[in-house]
Amino acid sequence: MNTWPEGRSDDNRGNRYGRGSSSAQPESARAMRQVRRGPAPSPGQAGYGGAPPYAGGVPQQPSYVDGGYDSGYNTGQVYGSPGGRGPGGPGDGMYEPRPAPNWRRRIKVTTITLVTVLVVTSVATYFWADSKLNRDVDLSQVIDRPEAGEGTNYLIVGSDSRAGMSAEEKKKLHTGSAEGKRTDSMMILHTGSNGPTLISLPRDSNVTIPSFKGSDSGKVYPGTGRQTKLNAAYAEDGPELLVRTVEANTDLHIDHYVEIGFAGFANIVDAVGGVEMDIPQDIKDTKSGANFKKGKQTLTGDQALAFVRTRYALAGSDLDRTKNQQKFLSALANQVATPSTVLNPFKLYPTMGAGLDSLVVDKDMGLFDLASMFWAMKGVSGGEGKSMNMPISGNSANGNLQWDTAKVKTLVNQLKNDETVTVSSN
Repeated sequence: MNTWPEGRSDDNRGNRYGRGSSSAQPESARAMRQVRRGPAPSPGQAGYGGAPPYAGGVPQQPSYVDGGYDSGYNTGQVYGSPGGRGPGGPGDGMYEPRPAPNWRRRIKVTTITLVTVLVVTSVATYFWADSKLNRDVDLSQVIDRPEAGEGTNYLIVGSDSRAGMSAEEKKKLHTGSAEGKRTDSMMILHTGSNGPTLISLPRDSNVTIPSFKGSDSGKVYPGTGRQTKLNAAYAEDGPELLVRTVEANTDLHIDHYVEIGFAGFANIVDAVGGVEMDIPQDIKDTKSGANFKKGKQTLTGDQALAFVRTRYALAGSDLDRTKNQQKFLSALANQVATPSTVLNPFKLYPTMGAGLDSLVVDKDMGLFDLASMFWAMKGVSGGEGKSMNMPISGNSANGNLQWDTAKVKTLVNQLKNDETVTVSSN
């Protein structure tokens, strides 16, 4: 029985090569719908970007041309995407290469951005810091003032104010609980073209209280020639009378006033991470709480306060204490001005906050004046300036320390004319 469909019998197959064929010739290649022989249609013709030749819009498949396989992928062409990157489209050919980065423009934009951030941060920091200054001292109330000379003179005061301190803090800092405020240290810092000069005024210095204008009452109190310790002027009527007394007894014009209390001093030292000091001898003083061994060591806030207040354990008492105060304040200024503090916002801002919160300055004091003061004190510790005590000639009749009148006059004239100081403490 012939099982081939009609027209497909073995007799109709002819001489073919293959299964059941007696011919030595290979069977002709069957035509495949997916493969097209012959030349490929040109762009725009049916089957190549034109109307599809098959029902249902089946696109023309790639063809074999001249024995090769023309897939269209050798040029990155995509078929069936009119208006795309296939043949006939506007993007015919290779993809355009990514342009090289414009490094000059990138550097310019980055630089402008960094400068803008720096300027905004600096301006914001300035106004923040300026707003924290306590400008409570009005030097315009000081009467009969000497003429200003060359350079700038700061009166720097360390008070024993306990304002805002808890009982625990007073105990820790060994401050006691005395009411009111007194001055534990007073210094004149002169800045000018011949380097800074730091002069300590011993608290037991014998001075004459001049006529003055009351800071609260506004009433003028005439001078009576009354002589007393220098720190009594501060206790009697505050910073304004202290400035008036210093000016009247030295004939040196004071341009700015800066004061810091116990707690503020300790907070600044802690905020900066402590201050390294080389203590020349063993010190133990139960009144100040000082207990130090000789040698280099880093002092914390409470230790630093004990160090600068100690006098009973020192041979020279108040005169030796003023020397220690000068050394420590110069070291503190040097520590604050180091790159590790200035360039580290996590240390700079706490230090500034602790210092500015606790400082009391005059109404004309600005941040640049304050920065100039710290920079000058740093110069003193670096050997660019001079530190000394007010020259003393001995004790007065009332037991206070008497200034050497001749040396003080020479010293003041050199400061007024911004000359190199040649006067010594001895």
